[in-house]
Amino acid sequence: MYAEIITIGDEILIGQIVDTNSAFIAKELNKIGVSVYQITSIQDDKEHILTALKEARSRAQIVIITGGLGPTKDDITKHTICEFLEDTLVEDKQVLEHVEALFAKYYKNKPLSQVNKNQALVPSKAEVLHNNFGTAPGMWIENKKTVFISLPGVPFEMKNLITTKVVPKIVTQFNCPHILHKTIITYGIGESALAERIEEWETNLPNFIKLAYLPSLGKVRLRLSAKGVNKQELVNAVDKECATLVSIIPDVIYGTEDDEALESIIASLLTKDNKTLATAESFTGGKIANIMTAIPGASAYFKGSVVSYATEAKENVLKVSNAIIKEHSVVSKEVAKEMALAAKKMFNTDFAIATTGNAGPTKGDSNAEVGTVFIAIATPKKIVCEEFMMGSQRERVVEKSVNKAFEMLRKEILNF
Repeated sequence: MYAEIITIGDEILIGQIVDTNSAFIAKELNKIGVSVYQITSIQDDKEHILTALKEARSRAQIVIITGGLGPTKDDITKHTICEFLEDTLVEDKQVLEHVEALFAKYYKNKPLSQVNKNQALVPSKAEVLHNNFGTAPGMWIENKKTVFISLPGVPFEMKNLITTKVVPKIVTQFNCPHILHKTIITYGIGESALAERIEEWETNLPNFIKLAYLPSLGKVRLRLSAKGVNKQELVNAVDKECATLVSIIPDVIYGTEDDEALESIIASLLTKDNKTLATAESFTGGKIANIMTAIPGASAYFKGSVVSYATEAKENVLKVSNAIIKEHSVVSKEVAKEMALAAKKMFNTDFAIATTGNAGPTKGDSNAEVGTVFIAIATPKKIVCEEFMMGSQRERVVEKSVNKAFEMLRKEILNF
């Protein structure tokens, strides 16, 4: 069972708004076993719309269109759908009454114009999907073994129609297969290295289970997708394959997408063991502290942070030795360790994170190459520090380093 989504609106194509409608619709369809074959964004142009409808019908059993249903002249979706399906517009009495009621409620002193009355015009072959929150109705039209569903582009109107009207009707009318996803999240390993480690397992996956690699900064998500008619068989098969995967790469897995975020796991570990944390951040600019303190109850384990961005702050606030800085550079393992120990002592905590590095675009107070990063973790028993090369793009360097710091901290807490 395939569906296509067509979003209509020049405002999408010029970047004035972001198309969040398609993501929502695709997720809701996936829940009921409908696979989205293609998503297309097009102009408010008759020929463009006609072409998109023709192409979509050749590939999908369900075509969902959003946008272009307003009362103004540039909203041409209804007229174009009628032309494509060789239909005519007729006035729907219930829609007109709804439009009149909305105007009476919200625009008491404003007469209902013909333009607004035209919102009640719908294709004669359409089943009207009542829109509680707006004047443009949804429309369900069956033509030549394809269902065309036209919805308003206003997100909260579209979402209500999808969840209350469209999805229940699809479930009733179509015999949809089950689609199941489960995502394993890995940290501290690149996509290619991960693929090498699990190559044999991936090769032997059942043909109804597909694996996708979803890399992001500092982590790779492994998504298993299964499709079939028996839901329990899919669940059992995916669970079995996930268990095998965990046994192959236990050192780089921290959980599934249904689990808590890594920082929340760290917060739980610290709270459970009655341990505390502080940070001393340079190029990360307090992002680690910001993420940790955004978690409710953070005061139980997070004691404070120093954003020692400049070299002077490292010396004057954290008391990092000027001699160490001169000998090893401000971007060095030695300075990162001193920063972590200083934060741990200053806030009297069990653990401390320190970051120093060169995020670019210039080298600053160090000759270290842009992207060079040192992350130190001070624990009650030891201090560890690692050097990384995080690339040349500033935002990516910072984001990857924050993720790596959390990964290192979790490891040290578990090993303590």
